[in-house]
Amino acid sequence: MLDKEGFRANVAIVISDGAGRLFWAKRIGQNAWQFPQGGIDAGESPEDALYRELYEEVGLESGDVKLLCQSKRWLRYHIPEPMRRKRSAPVCVGQKQKWYLLQLTASTDKIRFDAAGSPEFDGWEWVNYWYPVRSIVSFKKNVYRRALQEFAPINSRFELSRD
Repeated sequence: MLDKEGFRANVAIVISDGAGRLFWAKRIGQNAWQFPQGGIDAGESPEDALYRELYEEVGLESGDVKLLCQSKRWLRYHIPEPMRRKRSAPVCVGQKQKWYLLQLTASTDKIRFDAAGSPEFDGWEWVNYWYPVRSIVSFKKNVYRRALQEFAPINSRFELSRD
């Protein structure tokens, strides 16, 4: 579902362990890591998409997490032109994302990648709060930075000084 500017509506999911570390997932068969994210279906609210994607991508249900906050605005990034799908019409130029910060309340044993068919991830780890900003692909860096800056005050352990 694209908006008039060519951005696909999406949710991005940041899962905290409650002690300042974040869930960092490895894309299946690649050495590429990211936060779970996924598209919002037609007629679906961002919050409904959040819980659907949380289950489909990492096997967690709403009762396994506590919703701490969401981004005040949609955050956007452009997909570099060589990476855009040329055969789709209209062309998706990027993602506009509603970001959510969750705290895992269940055991990590509940995390699984095969809950809904074909997995997107094949590994995960807890990382320090600002690590994702330093290690995400360059075209997503600013969006990750803005989201984590917005979420940082939720926990006094997350310092705004980074890098």
